[in-house]
Amino acid sequence: MYLLYLLLRLLALLPLRVLHGIGGGLGRLLLWRRGRMVHNTAVNLRIAQPSLDDAGQAALLHEVMVESGKSASEIVKVWGAGAERALELVREVRGAALLDAALATGKGVIIAAPHLGCWELLNYWLCRRTPMAILYRPPRIAAIEGLLRKVRGALAPEQVRADGAGVRTLYKRLAAGGTVGILPDQKPRAGEGQFAPFFGRQALTMVLLPRLAARTGATVLFAFAERLPRGAGYRIHLLPAAPGLADADLGIACCALNQGVQNCVELAFAQYQWQYKRYSADGLISPYDREQG
Repeated sequence: MYLLYLLLRLLALLPLRVLHGIGGGLGRLLLWRRGRMVHNTAVNLRIAQPSLDDAGQAALLHEVMVESGKSASEIVKVWGAGAERALELVREVRGAALLDAALATGKGVIIAAPHLGCWELLNYWLCRRTPMAILYRPPRIAAIEGLLRKVRGALAPEQVRADGAGVRTLYKRLAAGGTVGILPDQKPRAGEGQFAPFFGRQALTMVLLPRLAARTGATVLFAFAERLPRGAGYRIHLLPAAPGLADADLGIACCALNQGVQNCVELAFAQYQWQYKRYSADGLISPYDREQG
């Protein structure tokens, strides 16, 4: 782990523009190889943007893969430079007053952070403003967890495992007026979600976040860190939740949850992690099993 940490520190000396250039090249290489990741991404883009013709779909797929490569390479800067140095890359914050107002109520805050932009930098920014716990699943490689704790330093959020005890911890923190972070587009296990539309098609959606909001009365804000062009840095966005997210009817609540994610994605469409199989468990033939045309 020490050697990996040292390598991160050295690579972090490179300008963000250079790292993004390397990441963009990686994305183009993956696109050229046309593997499963590219296939899944192309399927999702056809679902989310059905009005685009073949040329438009190809151009969008290229842009998304380039941004996916950047998301991988920029982590070198975010982790290797250290939290405080990484935060110097934040150029603008939109919606900060929403967070200030939510924290002032003392009723708890739920940050819904989709797989969009640079979420690790977002964690740093949020943890500088308020102590925060995040729901997570342990990495497959145990050494990575130790590395994460080291690079995050004093701005590390409390990591709560995604199990029964972890969920109870989230309820307690919110009841005490604290802040928790959840990935709202994390695909739930079979039997643990609700189908709701996402970019026009039904997607299995988590019910945990709406239940937390309904039972605690906490304010829900959506947030992400947008990657600016040419390695210029990042723009933090905080957006209000869509109406109905805390509704007792989970169908209504999950529709609002996905609408909140979609509102974020539409601000930086190509920076969303489109390779995930959001639409694969709708009881029909999976769109990812079909051959690309």
